[in-house]
Amino acid sequence: MRRERTRHLTGSAGRGSPQPAAAPEGGAATEGAGRESQLAPGLYLVATPIGNLGDITRRAETVLTLADLVVCEDRRVTSRLLRHLGLSRPLGLYHEHNAEAARPELLARLEAGGSVALVSDAGTPAVSDPGYKLVREAVRRGIRVHPIPGPSAALAALVASGLPTDRFLFQGFLPPRSSARRRVLEELATVRATLLLFEAPHRLAETLADAAAVLGDRPAVIARELTKLHEELRPGTLGSLAAAYATAGTPKGEIVIVVAPPEAPAVVEDDAAVDRLLAAALRTKRPRLAAGEVAAATGRSANELYKRALALSARERS
Repeated sequence: MRRERTRHLTGSAGRGSPQPAAAPEGGAATEGAGRESQLAPGLYLVATPIGNLGDITRRAETVLTLADLVVCEDRRVTSRLLRHLGLSRPLGLYHEHNAEAARPELLARLEAGGSVALVSDAGTPAVSDPGYKLVREAVRRGIRVHPIPGPSAALAALVASGLPTDRFLFQGFLPPRSSARRRVLEELATVRATLLLFEAPHRLAETLADAAAVLGDRPAVIARELTKLHEELRPGTLGSLAAAYATAGTPKGEIVIVVAPPEAPAVVEDDAAVDRLLAAALRTKRPRLAAGEVAAATGRSANELYKRALALSARERS
């Protein structure tokens, strides 16, 4: 499934974790010095821990306590979190296999004035999962959407990577087949931003090799099992990391690949020189990949160079 998640919630909240809120009576719970509070109607997007249960926020706990319904991807996963918080709540299901059927029922509940808390198995809901379609339709119907921010595997990996954080692009999962994966990487080759990718453990080495071939041997970091006992942040280059994981066997756990942006080249203004570079690249690469490679080397527009590459290819064939 294309989502930000961790299948196994591990770790311990420790002494510093928030205490579970008391189960509400009549839709209200006590907050602070005797003040009673109740959730306003709407859809609540509740971020949950990506590994360590101590990362649940007090606000997330309150919303999970008070919402009319908690909607999750997998009841087993969310039930473990609720047990950790000392909560027993009604759970609905919303995932990629039932989203089309479940969405109208949830929207009807929301339009009737209910409060629904949406969670993913781990991390921030609606990131790489069908939750965004529920959010989109809620917004279209004028239903209030409340973000309850918290853990995010992509952002946790980015800020710990040591790579530039001022501009980044979240790609999520790349296609599983190498040919399709390379086509997407070609589109990303000239993006001047740090790239954030999710990947399954059994495809990690192949994806790193494809990324090195298409993007060049850029600096990169593999972030694995974030916030868990065996958390790992492994820096290197795409090429060196691909070689390391090709021989090390399949790693375990949830993985984020963080890739540095391309170095900004000086713009080459000489059209004849650019055409020579394109012609050389076209001997071994398709026009789009050749254009991306030359764009990275010259600072010229990839779209402009793609048109020039097509023209050069047509000239060679005539």
